[in-house]
Amino acid sequence: MKKQTFMSTLKSGIIALATVLFSTTALVNAQTIKNVVLVHGAFADGSGYKGVYDVLTKQGYHVTVVQNPLSSLEDDVKATKLALDAQDGPTILAGHSWGGAVITQAGNHPKVAGLVYIAAFQPDNGETALQWFQTMKPAPENGVLPPDEKGIVYYDKAKFHAGFCADVSNELADFMYASQGAFNGQCFVTPITDAAWRNKPTYGIIATEDKSIHPDIQRNMYKRSNTKVTEIKGSHAVFISQPQKVAAVIMKAAKEIAEK
Repeated sequence: MKKQTFMSTLKSGIIALATVLFSTTALVNAQTIKNVVLVHGAFADGSGYKGVYDVLTKQGYHVTVVQNPLSSLEDDVKATKLALDAQDGPTILAGHSWGGAVITQAGNHPKVAGLVYIAAFQPDNGETALQWFQTMKPAPENGVLPPDEKGIVYYDKAKFHAGFCADVSNELADFMYASQGAFNGQCFVTPITDAAWRNKPTYGIIATEDKSIHPDIQRNMYKRSNTKVTEIKGSHAVFISQPQKVAAVIMKAAKEIAEK
């Protein structure tokens, strides 16, 4: 083989190899979602996600926990979008309870690759969380109280453990009650204007022992939206009592969405 022909062949081979390596790297990067933003609901705060955070970060995920002001849907969406703005790439956005309404509105953010609803409200355009809450008679253990004179909705302390987090210890239930945010009742009656689940891949967790949002309400919402559902035996606070299982659904969503 002539030297000129050999060098030309070698050059072509190097270019082909570089192209393959570049394409493979690009494919791997395209198939990786490592950012997770977690949104808490009413009668709670971000500290409840500690268990889920621990599981996800040990698996290499970058996790951000939003501290919702709980003052209005608009304010909670704004806080969530601030967290999303700070992400360096595609992100799984997950919300618990009232946080489901928040991610429904905030999930249209361009960095959101998919949504995960954790025993959460999933309203459609023009619907409110309260509308869905009222579609079934509350469980006897449910302790959601009417708004007080300032418009704040609290959970009855006498029912908090049984109604909100029956599968955690008394000591943890006491801390959760003491650390809950002040939830403004107007949040419950503010309609969604742009439901992200209509346009984003969506996963949902049903807490089968939930006494705060009836499991059948969750099933009805998720069925309507063709959400990919996982049922977990746990209370409304399933993200606290079953963090490994909740994290597994989030990781499954990240993997499956990235591979599409």
